[in-house]
Formats: sequence, C-alpha cells, structure tokens
Amino acid sequence: MKRWLKWGAAALIVVLLAVGVARALATRKAQQVALAEQVAQRAQTVLDLSSADVLQAKTRELALALAVSGPLKAVNTALVKARVAGELQAFTAREGEPVKAGQIVARVEPTEYQARLRQAQQQAASAKAQGDIAQRSFDNNRSLVDQGFISKTALDTSSASLAAAQATYQAAQAAVDMAIKALDDTVLRAPISGTVSQRLAQNGERVGIDARVIEIVDLSRLELEASVSAAESMDVRVGQTAKLRIEGASQGVTASVVRVNPSAVAGSRAVLVYLAIDNPSGLRAGLFAQGSLEVGRKQVLTLPLSAVRTDKPEPYVQMLVNNVVKHQPVALGDRGGFDGTAMVAITGLPENATLLSGSVGALREGTAVKLSAAAK
Repeated sequence: MKRWLKWGAAALIVVLLAVGVARALATRKAQQVALAEQVAQRAQTVLDLSSADVLQAKTRELALALAVSGPLKAVNTALVKARVAGELQAFTAREGEPVKAGQIVARVEPTEYQARLRQAQQQAASAKAQGDIAQRSFDNNRSLVDQGFISKTALDTSSASLAAAQATYQAAQAAVDMAIKALDDTVLRAPISGTVSQRLAQNGERVGIDARVIEIVDLSRLELEASVSAAESMDVRVGQTAKLRIEGASQGVTASVVRVNPSAVAGSRAVLVYLAIDNPSGLRAGLFAQGSLEVGRKQVLTLPLSAVRTDKPEPYVQMLVNNVVKHQPVALGDRGGFDGTAMVAITGLPENATLLSGSVGALREGTAVKLSAAAK
C-alpha cells in the first residue's frame, strides 16, 4: 500500500512538471509571435513628410554674429549739484520735464552771499584808499629825497609801505571776485538740454556743498553698453552693425559700434563695447536690449541651428538615407544668421545631404519615411 502511494505521488509530480513546461513553452512562443508582429508592423509603418519637414545642408555665406545685451545709457547726462550751502528756492523742475542748456532750475537763498559781497567790496574800497595814501606819501618822499631834505632810507620805508598797501588792495579785490562767484553759484542752471530724470532734493530743503539736486539726461543719443569675452572682442571693430530688440518696443532697432574699451574689466576679463542706437526716438535710458552683432561673413556648410539635436552625448542630425532615418553625428562651428534664421557651421555631412528639420522631432533610427512630390 505504501509503495503504491509513493508511485502515485511520483507520477503526480511528473505530470505537474510536464504541464508547467508546456505552459512556459506556449507563453514564450506567444511572446515571440507578438514581437514578430510588432517588428513587422513597424517595418510596414512609413512616415509621410512634407516639404516643410526636410532641408538640405548647403554651403552659404554665413553672417557671423555675437550675442550682445545690456542696458541703454544716455551719452550725455548731467548731475546738477549745489556749489554753495543754503536753502533751495524756486525749485520747480519735475521728472519728465524738458530743460534747456543754461535754464535756471533752482536757486540757493542769496541773502548771506549778497552780504558777503558787500563786505568784500567795502574792504576792497578801504584797501584802495590806504593804497592811495601810501602812493601820495611815496611820491612826496621821493621829491624830498631828490631835494636832499630826507635820507634814502626813509624813501625805502615809504616804498615798502606802498607795496604792502597795494598787495592788501589786490587781496581785497580777489575776495570780491570770490564773493561774486559765490553769489553767482547760488543760481543753479542746467548744463545740457534734456529731460529731468531724477529730483534729488526738495524745495525749501537746506543743502550742503556738492549736494546732488537734479539729474538731466539727453535722450537724443543713446548707447548700448555690451560686455563681450576677451576672445570675442578680437573680432569687434568700430563701424560693425547690430540688430537689437528693446524691452517693451514692438520693433527692433539697428545700432553700430562706436567705441571699444581698450582695457578689460578686472575680475571678469570682459571687454565693454559701446553701440550707438541709430534711431533712439521713443526709447528710454535704462531699458534692456539684446541682439546680435555681425562681426564678419564666411562661406561654410551650414544648417539651421534648430535641426541639430542634442539629446545624445554628442550633437547629431537626422539624415535621410534611402528614405530611412539615420542619426549622423556632426561637429558644430561658428554660429550666425542667414535670411533671419539662426544658422550654424557644420562638419561631418556631405554637401546637399537631406535632413529632417527641427519641427519633426526625434525619430527612431531606422524609421522609414515617404517624401511628398513637392519635398523631393
């Protein structure tokens, strides 16, 4: 009885193993069939492309450009400061108001300086009177010396007194000139024509010497102060043109290089380049501008920058070989523009190679495509 049970258990185990192996083989065969169907389906799938989806690598004249950006600055600005201390009066200029060169923008209360001028004038008048007395005394003594009534020593003393009186008068006259200038400095005038950008003091406020009162900017001439690397600065020349987009402006503007700083900025080693805006009408100082500066042209094999893909360790393009997608590694060179499109110089492709544009997106290598008649 026990032997029968052992043989029955062994037979059951063998049957279960056989069933398991059969099921595993059936499952694997089904997976292989499904995979084969997927491969066949992929092989049969053909992607239709239009003329807008393909392009060709061609040798073109590439406009080499540098990216530039920075704030707009007024070429002519003026900061009016108080030259004498006192209380501001008649200070009515406000931000945004136009002013003319020489226009009075404020005054410092002049009473004290008028009194100082009168004091200096009186002291000068007194010194002049003393000088006249010394002159008459010297003339009389010289006549007496000629007649032999007094010694020459007395004449020398009279001459020294005359020189001292004349020096005192000249010093008093210089004090008058200083008082006149101080009184004139109580009137604050605009040094340039422009627009008030900042009002840095208030009417009735007491200000000290060199206190900032008002800032004026001339918006008729604006510049972009751009920072470029030391290597890029070697290609920048006065007269080169740039196309800029201004913050808040609906249309772009053109600018030209007018100056290149001869020294690099300490620390960053960057070089400042100054570009004059050709038509600054409607623009404001302080707005941010960015664009490209053309530094030369070169005949090279080029592609639109958007056609180069970077989702692999090395840049590549999607090239069509016998209507099949191939991922072709490429080396990138100079960047620039052509007919308003961002372009890049390329190596690693034959001339007139057919490529997919950047709008197509990433495709699996080996994907079959079909070109429309217009795209061929």
